[in-house]
Amino acid sequence: MKRLTILLMIAALCVIGMAKGKKQTQWPDGTIMDAWFSDTTKVDVKTLGKQYVITDYGVKAGSSEIQTAAIQQVIDKTASAGGGVIVIPAGTFYSGSLFFKQGTHLWIEKDGVLKGSNRIRDFKILETRIEGQTCPYFTALVNADSLDGFVIGGEGTIDGNGQDYWEEFWIRRQWNRECTNKDAQRPRLTYLSNCKNVTIQDVRLVNSPFWTNHVYKSNHVRYLDLYIYSATEGIKGPSTDAIDIDVCHDVLVRGCYMNVNDDAVVLKGGKGTWADKDEKNGPCYNILIENCQYGTVHGCLTLGSESLHDWNIIIRNCHVKNASNVLWLKMRPDTPQHYEYVTVENFTGHCKNFLLVRPWTQFFKPEQRDDMPLSQCNNIVMRGIKMDCDYFFNVTGSDKYALKDFTFENIDVQDAAKTPAFSVNPIENLILKNVHINE
Repeated sequence: MKRLTILLMIAALCVIGMAKGKKQTQWPDGTIMDAWFSDTTKVDVKTLGKQYVITDYGVKAGSSEIQTAAIQQVIDKTASAGGGVIVIPAGTFYSGSLFFKQGTHLWIEKDGVLKGSNRIRDFKILETRIEGQTCPYFTALVNADSLDGFVIGGEGTIDGNGQDYWEEFWIRRQWNRECTNKDAQRPRLTYLSNCKNVTIQDVRLVNSPFWTNHVYKSNHVRYLDLYIYSATEGIKGPSTDAIDIDVCHDVLVRGCYMNVNDDAVVLKGGKGTWADKDEKNGPCYNILIENCQYGTVHGCLTLGSESLHDWNIIIRNCHVKNASNVLWLKMRPDTPQHYEYVTVENFTGHCKNFLLVRPWTQFFKPEQRDDMPLSQCNNIVMRGIKMDCDYFFNVTGSDKYALKDFTFENIDVQDAAKTPAFSVNPIENLILKNVHINE
């Protein structure tokens, strides 16, 4: 009995020691991060069910003929048989909008290419989500709605074939400087809506005509080790954001390379004077972005221009080659916005602005609202930063928003502006700890 008591005491001490030694990861507001965020195990295609190779069902490789109907038939057949994997083998297969169903998955083998049509007529118009509003618009190349457990994987490529769309956009802009993305109609590459437990892993996502990945009203979505690219020289890919997260929670972006002619990861949720009263809009929270590489992007992490309330956002352990901004807080004068509990840590590389905060007035339409809330940003933390910047601190105040409780800690940067970084400071309670600029 005495021996058993001693063994139980030793076991209890071991458990306590393990608990003390294990560092629990917290969100910026102090709540505990769910263990789901540490699970970066890749999905094994063999666990997803029977594989339906599209060429076995009449889909033609190497033909410029649009294969939308034939590929959709394979998806429908797979769904009716209880689910499985639609496999894109080696070769190039052209398609318009495809709609995946519960139990179906998309796997693109090495040297396989699912390539979007360069004709907008090949993409269906349905009610969808675009630029912070719900309205009829063109669907994406790959669409998934209300799916649980959907997977896109493999070592192949989803190519949006966007060059013709890009050129037409810039021609329209020459004719009409107020031309919007809706005026120059273009499909997205992937669109997830009302989904959960989704993994997109390993694939190359390139040349999207418009936003590359858009996820709306979904949760527990993982973007793992993706290569996301659109042209940033020559005929640039307009508004080809890498990942747009729209009214979502519990999203992981890990190990991705992003080079696009707009923002990399963008949080969205609605826009307009009354946007907070629309149930189709909403917040983004519990978003983790880590271990990513950025080529040329406008913003590594951008909140706005269609955001309402974003909190518990972490971006960490990343390297930047050529970003216009690392953290960009877009403040719309016509929209009630609240950005809080955002942490940026352990960044290296080069950027134009490390932190950019200013009013965003592109295509905005203010309306009269007597109870319009004052927008605000608070509890923003930047730490462990070692970068070369043109401007480290580029922050503009406004009577339309309040800025408070910003912390800069363990900062070592070279600022090409050679002016005191905090000489103009519109932030209430600005905290500086071990900050070295041009030293």
